[in-house]
Amino acid sequence: MTTPASHPGTPPTATEAALTTKAPGEESLAPQKTRIMGRPSYFLAWFGGCVSIGTFAMGSSVVGTLNLIQATLAIAIGCFVIGIALAVNGAAGYKYGIPFMVQARGAFGFAGTRIPGLVRAVPAIVWYGFQSWIGAGALNMVSATLFGFDNLVFYFITFQLLQIALSVTGFQGIKWLENIGSAFILASLVYMFYATVQRYGGELTASLLTMEGSWGMPFWGATMLFLGIYSTMMLNVSDYSREHKEGTGPGLLTTIYAMSILPCTLFMGLIGFMVSEATGTADPIQVFANAVDNTPLLMTTLLFIAFAQVTTNVLNNVVPPTYVLMDVFKLKYPIATVIVGLLAFATFPWKLVQPESAAGLQLFVQTYSAFLGPIFAVLVVDYYLIRRRTLDIDKLYDERGPYRGVNYAAIIASLVGAAVALSFSAVSWYASLIPAGVTYYLLMQYWAPCQRFRE
Repeated sequence: MTTPASHPGTPPTATEAALTTKAPGEESLAPQKTRIMGRPSYFLAWFGGCVSIGTFAMGSSVVGTLNLIQATLAIAIGCFVIGIALAVNGAAGYKYGIPFMVQARGAFGFAGTRIPGLVRAVPAIVWYGFQSWIGAGALNMVSATLFGFDNLVFYFITFQLLQIALSVTGFQGIKWLENIGSAFILASLVYMFYATVQRYGGELTASLLTMEGSWGMPFWGATMLFLGIYSTMMLNVSDYSREHKEGTGPGLLTTIYAMSILPCTLFMGLIGFMVSEATGTADPIQVFANAVDNTPLLMTTLLFIAFAQVTTNVLNNVVPPTYVLMDVFKLKYPIATVIVGLLAFATFPWKLVQPESAAGLQLFVQTYSAFLGPIFAVLVVDYYLIRRRTLDIDKLYDERGPYRGVNYAAIIASLVGAAVALSFSAVSWYASLIPAGVTYYLLMQYWAPCQRFRE
């Protein structure tokens, strides 16, 4: 769809205004006609949305395995792969304005799409609960320090209800939240990195730069860990790319994705890495309590942590399961977001990261990446090799058409990829791609029951 052109200096027409604005909460699975994010807004949305507190824990989890240079390079490689993957899989949503749950119908079928949808929704809801718990912990520490009121459960419930209220506004609210919050996030991260180096610089130089580390499987496993945090978003990137205004080429889109994700991931991963090496703790709240010994600055840092969880959750962990509920149960967007928020209460997020170890979170990322990687491979092969980047939108919305039911080629290929990935858990996402992609392509080419999905 092309936006009507107007003469420079003239106000936008009613048609143009309709193409750049929409009411809060006005989201649907229909092809997106109203695209509200230009390049700056889209960049800032990804920048603010990628402040995952799990990145701190991933940095903590590679302590003792990699030195500082290896950890930095592992994060950079992971972000580069993420940028390519987002651009590749988000192309269909960007071109046709369709969300992930519609994009997947061509490969999995109308009924079969529920499987990748649920596989994507589960880690999103768990991350939602985990990051809400971390944000609530930060608010509770501020409250306990300044006012003497210490009640983590109260803040967890209150914080979650606040995020549910923000989520109901949809992408219009997400856009402004991410755009406004990005500057504060970047400034806070730069300060926290500086404070960490100032406090622990001497002992870190002696240990992290001189240790031998590993350039083998542990190194590539580390790239997968930092990549794995975003493997959920790589699957449903069409949910976001459909909101980006037309006119951005694949190369520039890849750059937008990679460069928006890299700064936050690099700062947060290295902060978690360095402070955990120096203090022996993997709990993000305790990490910053140890790193910042000035009370006003500590309060600012903790409020940043809480705010960062909001910007990440509303973009990354609310939209995907919300669209799944809309597709499966035919719910309206506001109702689905409330249900997703309530489900996040039941994830027991405090179990993922204990003060002494981030092993639980590391295992969680490796496991769900083993199932998300094969689905990613199936979608990419389907769009580029089977469909040749041309989709019949009418058929994607026709429940009685050729995509009805389940395409078992996609299910089998996903299971094959997951089995291989679980056998190489340290690099599960990487290991799943080729087995799943090749299996899907061969089945679609030669297995008779799949031929109607090729129409």
